[in-house]
Amino acid sequence: MWHGRVPSAKAAAYRAFLNERAIPDYASVEGNLSVHILERAEGEVTHFVTMTFWTGIDAIRAFAGADVTKAKYYREDADYLIDFEPQVVHYDVVGRS
Repeated sequence: MWHGRVPSAKAAAYRAFLNERAIPDYASVEGNLSVHILERAEGEVTHFVTMTFWTGIDAIRAFAGADVTKAKYYREDADYLIDFEPQVVHYDVVGRS
């Protein structure tokens, strides 16, 4: 799971970027099960959370590299993000419907 903040004035453009560039990139990696982008406006700042589901840690490494806790950024992120959180958080799925 990754979290990023953008100025609300740029939220629509960032949402489009995520759907056009980032989601297809995640989805192209063997072992990616799904990608979900969550968005929440909070005044002048809009929060984005990317939740990805994978078959296992090796699939995550194929996307993120050897250090799976280090956030992966795209060149275009500099046009939108307020700051660059250095790490992502991983969870094991232990229940689902």
